[in-house]
Amino acid sequence: MRDDLAFVERIHRDLGDVRWPEPQEIRARARRRSRRTGALAATAVLVITGASAVAVVGNGRGPTPPPVAASASPTAPVRGEIAVDSLLQASDLAQPAQVRLSQSGLGEMVVVEDMLGYCRKEQGLAPAWQTSRWSRGLTMLRKPAAAADAGPDDFLLSQDLYRVTPEVAGSFFGDLDRLVAPCAEWHRSGAYEVAGRKGTGVVTDQWAVVQRDFAGDGSAMLRHTVSQPRDQKTGSAIGGESPPTSTAVVRVGDLITVLTLGEDGPEPELRRLAVVAARRMCLAANPSC
Repeated sequence: MRDDLAFVERIHRDLGDVRWPEPQEIRARARRRSRRTGALAATAVLVITGASAVAVVGNGRGPTPPPVAASASPTAPVRGEIAVDSLLQASDLAQPAQVRLSQSGLGEMVVVEDMLGYCRKEQGLAPAWQTSRWSRGLTMLRKPAAAADAGPDDFLLSQDLYRVTPEVAGSFFGDLDRLVAPCAEWHRSGAYEVAGRKGTGVVTDQWAVVQRDFAGDGSAMLRHTVSQPRDQKTGSAIGGESPPTSTAVVRVGDLITVLTLGEDGPEPELRRLAVVAARRMCLAANPSC
């Protein structure tokens, strides 16, 4: 689910004519890109059935589902696999979402932000992502004028929902602070070539938790900012600036969800959807709300 990508996906987007020839320089947001790519490839099939289309990928003969934590109430049912109804719905979005794709799994890593994990690895630190028991992922897209016209701009939302152990649930946000701390400011460099000009470009990544406790039993808004790339020798700009990207993380009981929006999705809308997601997670959580 997570693949190696070329140097700075976001810089590539802003600098379409810039070539970064060293692919080992960065592994950028592989999970989001792979899910988005899969969604676009499937659009031609799913668009026929509209907003209610769901493609569920099971694990076939995969591992036996692990036990779940006991509910706080002895009479309440103990929930294991995560139902699709626990995820955000197309009607929750502020703009029409015509395609919905879902993927389920066992034992997946609770990855908050792929680039953050790569930052830690480059500094000799373990990503330290926790392991979930069950998981389910969701991607929502706009419906293009024609199925063949689907592109990256049609990506609206990505959601990953994980069921974790009580220990992971209780320590998750404290662990998140420790994960972010070494990457508060991370300087990178890489060769570039643009308009016949070659050199070494430099860029600075920053991660910060900018808001907490706005949804569910616990939540955090993680903001990732990338500076304008510049030539290492001259200091001249190599391209335009990139807007910050945000990730919302919410916990309800033994469920943790990670939410991201498309490039034009504002942070207030992400925060609103995090509150909606927490409500939908309630009945699936152990214990329920």
